[in-house]
Amino acid sequence: MDNRIAYCGLDCEQCDAYLATVRDDQALREKTAKRWSELNGVLILPKHINCEGCRADGVKTVYCDSLCPIRKCALQKGVTTCGDCPGMETCPTVGAVLDNAPAARENLNRKEKGHGVR
Repeated sequence: MDNRIAYCGLDCEQCDAYLATVRDDQALREKTAKRWSELNGVLILPKHINCEGCRADGVKTVYCDSLCPIRKCALQKGVTTCGDCPGMETCPTVGAVLDNAPAARENLNRKEKGHGVR
């Protein structure tokens, strides 16, 4: 399975932090830091916008590395993604992502049905 699909099913390759990292795009880092600061009500600096994916080896944003409750849960349970967890459909931890990102649910369901994820 492609390790660019996050534990929650989101596609890391579509994330601005990932794109800024792999492209070394300072303008995108600055734009993302500003937007994420506004959305989260905390100061996020452009230097914090570096991530190679939450399941990949390499650099991660502080949130993805140590604050994301979904990543923490998946690591604790030893699952590759939430799609491997029998409680995914009723899980409040990943529920908000799945409710707001149909593509994430599709990625996890594809994995569950043995089709793999990209």
